Amino acid sequence: MIPLHLLVAALFGWLEREQREVIEFLREENRVLKRQLRGRPLQLCDDERRRLAVLGERLGRRVLAEVTSLVTPETILRWHRELIARKWTYGSSRHGRPGVQVEIRRLVMQMALDNPSWGYTRIQGALKNLGHSVARATVARILRRQGIPPTRERPMRWRTFLRAHWGALLAADFFTIRGLDCPRPGHLLHGIVIELHTRRVHVLGSTPYPDEEFVIQTMRHLTDSVEGIVRPPSVLICDRDRKWSIAVQHFLKTAGVRVVQTPFRAPNCNAYAERFVRAIKEECLNRMIPLGERHFRWTVAEFVAPYHNERNHQGLGNDLIDSLQQQPPCGLVRRKQRLGGILSFYYRAA
Repeated sequence: MIPLHLLVAALFGWLEREQREVIEFLREENRVLKRQLRGRPLQLCDDERRRLAVLGERLGRRVLAEVTSLVTPETILRWHRELIARKWTYGSSRHGRPGVQVEIRRLVMQMALDNPSWGYTRIQGALKNLGHSVARATVARILRRQGIPPTRERPMRWRTFLRAHWGALLAADFFTIRGLDCPRPGHLLHGIVIELHTRRVHVLGSTPYPDEEFVIQTMRHLTDSVEGIVRPPSVLICDRDRKWSIAVQHFLKTAGVRVVQTPFRAPNCNAYAERFVRAIKEECLNRMIPLGERHFRWTVAEFVAPYHNERNHQGLGNDLIDSLQQQPPCGLVRRKQRLGGILSFYYRAA
């Protein structure tokens, strides 16, 4: 009968021999793979480096020198040192409380600029309504870093002030055009009034004799209690042309309209009316020769109609003054022409 210790020794010897053969086979397999990759860099992902580093540290440098063939033992041990260092230094680059998100900073600045009367606490409450919990001191620090003063020193934007009075503001202007069949060629004058909040234009009339009586008569139609467009109290912006005389201003004042005259040689102060005059000249009148007062009035009417219904205005979000129904995305596209094709409007056929 074979003693037990000899049986155990034979079993361990057999297992050791099998392990040596497996290791030798794997080493030879690695040599073959390495020869196949000769001249090309070995690409290992982070997870593969991590597993090799953990197993290689357990074997030690001496055993690694015998079994490894892909990389050197020093490389595997270096991977292990970097893995340990990353474990204990993860997240140490950030100190203190996390910084305020970019979206919150943007919202704080936007609220402060859009609302000059809002203080730090009011902005904090508005952020809370949006689901952001921010301290009052954080709001104050964000505004100070951006150079935005407190509410007592924060002025209102001029655009905001104008839009608060948008519905009561109108702008008026006169422009001349040359005509062939006119009593005074080159002095045919036309007057317009534009509502600033809707960009809607109202034609006052035309005349070759722009005297005080003509302007008062046009203002009388403008302020009529039934068909007029001006409802007191309103503000009429105009230039310092002599046609806006003391008598005209007195008439408008009695009708509840305040006249505000722009400075001399400052067309930008009456930019909306000036822009319409420029548009009607560049897109229409400069491309035609009015044959008389009647033809001139017809031409202006043909421009004003599509100005409201067929022209996109950038000041209104590139929309029409009188918006149309939603056009279908498909269908035959048609062209609507005015003034012989000078003005065009494209739409889809029903």
